[in-house]
Amino acid sequence: MDVTNNRAKSAFGNKQDKRTIAKAAKAKNGFLKRFGDDSGAVYHLASADVPVIGKALGVRNLVMATDNVPLDLAADAATAPECAQTSRTVAGAAGAPVVVGNIRMGFGHYRISMAMASAAHAMGYTPYWLDLASFDQTTGSKVIAYQNDLYSMGSRLSQKVGLFNRLYWEPLNSEGFRKLSYNAGDQMNAELCVPIFRDIPADTPYVGTHVWPAQAAVHAGLTHVVNAIPDNWPMALHLAEGAIHTVQTPSAYLGYHQLRGMDPKRQLKPMPLDSLVYTGHYVDHELVENIGRDCAARRKRLLSGGPIRYLISVGGAGAQQELFEAIIARLLPYVRTEQATLLINVGDHRNVWDGLARRVEGLAQETQTHFDDFAQVAQLATDALEGDLTGVHAFCDSDIFSAVYSSNLLMRCCDVLVTKPSEFSFYPVPKLMIHRVGGHEAWGAIRAAEIGDGTYEIDDTNEVLAMIDSFQLDRELVAFMCDNIEAANRIGIYDGAYKVIDLAVNGIH
Repeated sequence: MDVTNNRAKSAFGNKQDKRTIAKAAKAKNGFLKRFGDDSGAVYHLASADVPVIGKALGVRNLVMATDNVPLDLAADAATAPECAQTSRTVAGAAGAPVVVGNIRMGFGHYRISMAMASAAHAMGYTPYWLDLASFDQTTGSKVIAYQNDLYSMGSRLSQKVGLFNRLYWEPLNSEGFRKLSYNAGDQMNAELCVPIFRDIPADTPYVGTHVWPAQAAVHAGLTHVVNAIPDNWPMALHLAEGAIHTVQTPSAYLGYHQLRGMDPKRQLKPMPLDSLVYTGHYVDHELVENIGRDCAARRKRLLSGGPIRYLISVGGAGAQQELFEAIIARLLPYVRTEQATLLINVGDHRNVWDGLARRVEGLAQETQTHFDDFAQVAQLATDALEGDLTGVHAFCDSDIFSAVYSSNLLMRCCDVLVTKPSEFSFYPVPKLMIHRVGGHEAWGAIRAAEIGDGTYEIDDTNEVLAMIDSFQLDRELVAFMCDNIEAANRIGIYDGAYKVIDLAVNGIH
């Protein structure tokens, strides 16, 4: 019996029952019948430019080779442009490769990947982007795309049908994914992605920003795998035995260590100490490096009576449309009197913008759109760091990298980020936390509220609108969050991405 099947049968010495194993095997076989078995296929990778973030983060993209020639990753990294020296550059890094394995499931996992690539680049390494969902001809990518479509559909439906959300979606995202038995199915399915890893040497530093890329890398025999766990709610969904697991908060560390609540019927063996590390929040180097400067600029703008800049980021699932409509409608009168500035990023979901523009009176007429022009977005964000910014601005880009990274640029020049408790919960920007999409997100808002760099989660529309009014009336509220961001930064709360890269390169030390 091979080791990958053993991982499905047991998690950290905690055996799965026969029914769970049989169910996992059945699901895997179902995918093989539906999408084909390519376990014997020979795939080779090539290195390519990455739109937008390639230049900003020094990252290269791993794609399917067209010439059937194996990729020499170390040699390719040696030809990459030399990394600029920063305060975080590590002696001896010398452009060595670090692979960031990811998938697009919403924007959050891509956002973590960008943070890892940014940190690796700042430390002197050459980051490589490996999106397991992008290899369309492979069985593993087809399975990921199928499951991602289901998840996105569930997210949207949960915001439209309260009964579905209360009886199915919330329990699934908070308790269903939490069960140890859930991990068995993922371990089986991750084996389907192994053929993609043929050209990646076993000792390559590797960071998985979703559990499937982490599990697949371990199954493929990689020995320096870090599984960067998102959110702040321990779930067996995120376990990838054989990798170093990193978490962003102390509460997540204790919860994962004890495998808290993952099988209420028995006392589980804890995770070994060499499998789990608390790192702090996963944040891009560019944001961490400029925390002091950006917070000072916010205070200066707010306390001198300038408009408060709100950045609304609509998640990848396009959920919560009605709530965003209410927020925008509340802010427009403040915008018209130059007491507020409104930035709306709908990512790559043009249909979301069309819906907002159609249903919010006056929005379309008062908005300056910045669609499919990342250079224009970048220039606006740069100019706004020290200059004036008024009115309503909408951002949309059909390129996924531009769509996600636009928010990174706009975060620095905004005063309040309006967001659900997604991965944004952990970013060093003042946050208005609206209602979650999925129960697993709830503890992200709790973390932000306790640090003080964001509000508590507000699940009532009228209360969200009241908080906006409070920000407008009392500018000290946002300044208070800036104070807390700077305090958290002084003790390394936002240094998680650097620590993850160090673990991938050097292991636990």
